[in-house]
Amino acid sequence: MAEISGWRTSSRSQGQGQCVEIGFGSDHVGVRDTKNRGAGRIEFASQLWQEFVGGLKNGRFDLD
Repeated sequence: MAEISGWRTSSRSQGQGQCVEIGFGSDHVGVRDTKNRGAGRIEFASQLWQEFVGGLKNGRFDLD
């Protein structure tokens, strides 16, 4: 696994702990469960993560 640091949660989670955390490494992005940080994480290459976030922003995954 890549070295991941700077873990943060979305400001939209409102501190309720029912969210995921995102951390960044040199060429990977990690995603883990806020409630169970020790259970592991999944990692994505930075380029794939950027494409995913771009898709979210442009509505590619909207159900409308």
